[in-house]
Amino acid sequence: MSVYCMSDIHGHLEEYLQMLKRIRFCDADTLYVLGDVLDRGADGIRVLQDMMYRPNVIPLIGNHEYMALHCLRDLSLEVTEESLAGWDAERMRALMDWQSVGGDATIRAFRALSPDEREDVLSYLEEFSLYETLQVSGRKFILVHAGLSGFAPDRPLDTYTPYETLFDPPDYERVYFPDIFLVTGHLPVFAIPGEHPGDRVLIRNNHICLDLGMGFGGTLGAVRLDDLETFSLT
Repeated sequence: MSVYCMSDIHGHLEEYLQMLKRIRFCDADTLYVLGDVLDRGADGIRVLQDMMYRPNVIPLIGNHEYMALHCLRDLSLEVTEESLAGWDAERMRALMDWQSVGGDATIRAFRALSPDEREDVLSYLEEFSLYETLQVSGRKFILVHAGLSGFAPDRPLDTYTPYETLFDPPDYERVYFPDIFLVTGHLPVFAIPGEHPGDRVLIRNNHICLDLGMGFGGTLGAVRLDDLETFSLT
């Protein structure tokens, strides 16, 4: 019975399934997916549907799911002149912002679903948590998609807003908690300053960064929290 974390799958179903095989994921294990399942790749909806039927996969929201949720409910309705007339400037701007970071792939896949399938996907996305706290094999972990913007050591986690946890990466040179690992995705490892292989999960200064750039032509990474063993598809 092991506990794994993965992040930033970005619509790559084949690689997601390969990683499940790579870690020998089974019904006795638990997998936390730290957001950005959607966008850029073509199969984000199919990854979501696979996760939905695995009770031992626990989803956290990423900035891409957050942006999608602001648009998909409207896009699930029939597009008519009347429905389009209800799209004010703010909603149109949200849609354009989402499309600019790869949302078109998700929109196409979502529109191909049946009405019941769309509702299932939306209901599932609305259940995603903003963060999780764990203790595994004597180690403590905070799981969050991007980071803790506006960080203070004594600030309660439930006071952080979605924008503070989904859009800004942490400072990987700073130890946020001396006795807790902060586990994140969002920023590809190859974009973090310092010498570190871009295709390997980063563990440094009580940070674990899982994003290996799957959405930018990179690969997929994972970590087993029980012993901090890391995995990649390279």
